[in-house]
Amino acid sequence: MAEMAFEAPLRTDGKEPNFLQKFGHALVHGDIFTKLSFLIWGLGYIGHGQLIKAVLVTLVQGLGLYYLGVAGIPNLMKFGTLGTVQMEMVFNPATMKNEVNNYDNSFAILLLSVIALVVIVALLASAMAVVTSNYQLQKIRQAGKKTNSFGQDIRVYLNEKFYVTLLTLPVLGVVVFTIVPLFILIAVAFTNYDQQHMPPNSLFTWVGFTNFLTLFGGGQALSLTFGYAFGKILAWTLVWAFFATFTTFFGGVFLAMFINDRKTKFPKLWRTLFIITIAVPQFVTLLLVRNFFSDNGIFNTMMAHLGVTELLRNAGLIGANMEYIPFLTNAGWAQVMIILINIWVGVPYQMLIATGVLMNIPGDMLEAARIDGANPVQMFFFIKLPYLFSVQGPALVTDFVKNINNFNVIYLLTQDVYVTTDQAMAASSGKEVDLLVTWLFRLTQEQYNYKMAAVIGIMVFIICAVFTVVCFRFINKKEATFS
Repeated sequence: MAEMAFEAPLRTDGKEPNFLQKFGHALVHGDIFTKLSFLIWGLGYIGHGQLIKAVLVTLVQGLGLYYLGVAGIPNLMKFGTLGTVQMEMVFNPATMKNEVNNYDNSFAILLLSVIALVVIVALLASAMAVVTSNYQLQKIRQAGKKTNSFGQDIRVYLNEKFYVTLLTLPVLGVVVFTIVPLFILIAVAFTNYDQQHMPPNSLFTWVGFTNFLTLFGGGQALSLTFGYAFGKILAWTLVWAFFATFTTFFGGVFLAMFINDRKTKFPKLWRTLFIITIAVPQFVTLLLVRNFFSDNGIFNTMMAHLGVTELLRNAGLIGANMEYIPFLTNAGWAQVMIILINIWVGVPYQMLIATGVLMNIPGDMLEAARIDGANPVQMFFFIKLPYLFSVQGPALVTDFVKNINNFNVIYLLTQDVYVTTDQAMAASSGKEVDLLVTWLFRLTQEQYNYKMAAVIGIMVFIICAVFTVVCFRFINKKEATFS
């Protein structure tokens, strides 16, 4: 027999009561077992004849409380200072040796405290759900009905509520691998965690909004250089994301139209040749291209023999004493080349997507436009392009955000090749060709400046979140309809 659902009365506005309202109603009107289940989860299920559930929920509650008692609460008590006892060697009279003292590890305190806070929130939410569930069981028994057995509940979660079963593991993964690291990232941004305060040898502590003031130029010399570097890198990041998104999009569309045109010979051959760039890993492709365009690479050798290098030198586009074109060693040249190389890497993928979308445009619509006198340019701008935007609009937003965080292209093309001559950029471990994400990586892996990297990570998150929310707020997510 299926378990009946007894919910809190409808709200005065006629809407379904929310989770908190259901919990409040259950706690107020529940019997003694329902009320006690908020403190000891298993008591309610024992009182309502659900012994297996009682054992399972009590075990889960016990594990959560055990973690809080062993690691959570002790570290939460140190959360305000992130530790006060620094690691040092002390003489132990009992062993007559110098031994490491019982020191505090600031990062361990921060990590275990964040986990403890997540566990506390999860325990409270679970306790409220248990109370609501026990109130439903109470109402079923009061109505003289029979409650589900444990086996029946299992079958329900394998049939009617199978979506809950499927979503459980992904939700746990999001909490463990996304939410907890995000909270730690936010917390580190408010500390002085850097190379001078590196656990376990040293402690770090809270510094408030000092790091944010440093990033935006708070008046000190270091703040001014970080503010300067942040402004230049942010501008280049947005310029790169815009051109990287739309050059590959339109390049893919035009390439798809060219290959699928009836006049094009051997379309399968052309399509295969471009798909090969997807099959080859970016790691291999980008490193090869970087060598081709190096100062002593094959492309510079070809340009010198053809006289292009001398022509550019006479035009003032490269230095008067340069014997090569600084494709990846000059800021302006490198930024242009990065965008052009990305077109080669990204267009084939967009070509495949555009091919699928263009093939779904009704043929009779294009034929009717052709009969009405529309030329190919008009059909592209008034039929094909609106259809592409309506279908690929959300994907373009995703691509823009992805390009803001496009680590591979920038890092593999410029690492150990481009060296900044801007002292203010160098003082902040930044380069003119860096994106915010590569700057963040450099700060952590080369300078161990985790505090500023965390601040930059928060800024990247805010930029991506705001852009996504605004775009999805105004974008037309429905398929275009044509008359």
